[in-house]
Amino acid sequence: MTERRRALITGITGQDGGHLAEQLHEKGYEVFGLIRGQNNPRRVEVETDMPYVTLIEGDLTDPTSLVRAVETSDPHELYNLAAISHVGYSFKNPTLTADVTAKGVLNVLEAVRVTGRAQTTRIYQASTSEMFGGLDYNRPGAGYNENSLFHPRSPYGVAKLYGHWIAKNYRESYDMFVSCGILFNHEGERRGVEFVTRKITHAVARIKLGLQPHIELGDLWPKRDWGYAGDFVDGMWRMLQHDVPDDFVLATGETHSIEEFLTLAFAEIGIDDWKPYVVQNPAYMRPAEVDILLGDPTKAENELGWRREVDFPGLVSLMVAHDLAVQSRQLSLPSA
Repeated sequence: MTERRRALITGITGQDGGHLAEQLHEKGYEVFGLIRGQNNPRRVEVETDMPYVTLIEGDLTDPTSLVRAVETSDPHELYNLAAISHVGYSFKNPTLTADVTAKGVLNVLEAVRVTGRAQTTRIYQASTSEMFGGLDYNRPGAGYNENSLFHPRSPYGVAKLYGHWIAKNYRESYDMFVSCGILFNHEGERRGVEFVTRKITHAVARIKLGLQPHIELGDLWPKRDWGYAGDFVDGMWRMLQHDVPDDFVLATGETHSIEEFLTLAFAEIGIDDWKPYVVQNPAYMRPAEVDILLGDPTKAENELGWRREVDFPGLVSLMVAHDLAVQSRQLSLPSA
């Protein structure tokens, strides 16, 4: 009888963690999730939505808890998705971002190594397109690929770059199977409302239902390569099934501005001119902004057979429909 594969996911309460846990469960994996804090408000939600996940308490800043998590789950595959992942927040809390998003990767790698699993546990490290920075001098016309120059423009990007390089260092130093997914922006119905895409679709739904008059945003001109998170976690899994550990860009090969996202989102509720409903607030503007991000997923497509399934209009439509359904249900609930 074939041994059931085991996977440990850090960041199980996040968007990618939820999508990945669901997909791994469907593939027959025994899924473990690292959850921070004994009173984590997301715990009940995970236990309700994903009862097949075994939760283990731990924290990326606590090496001992990571060792315990690795020993408990004894994973064939470990997906390190946990991070302080909001770019704007990283400017306000750069030290915490460094401790979790940078040093936390080192702690995960060491937990696998010191427990004697360097040769048996395959590790996925969540890198990010924010490491590139979107500057003219390092921006290739066809989009950033695995060989493009890095120039992060936020504490988050800098921390992720450390995580990326320490992962590569452990791959080379200890012959560990560590693959880094350089993922461009990926969104969906599980995205937190603090992120601009979900903030927009959440607000659009509430505007449609008469629950709020407008939405406050920062700059509207930045462009991003936006895909669907459900497609991207499939790419993560494919990286750990590959013959050799490597780095892969996952992207759509298209870039769209926040204004374009707004246009499509408001069109879903029958509004052609969104300008009366959008207020620009300087508080949401960053000290350093990435103008444009565009990825080239050719390597992942050719070597992993990965393809994105949901296009940009489909992504926006999916998110608005989800938020309309959620807000409508809440309106129909009886008051306490």
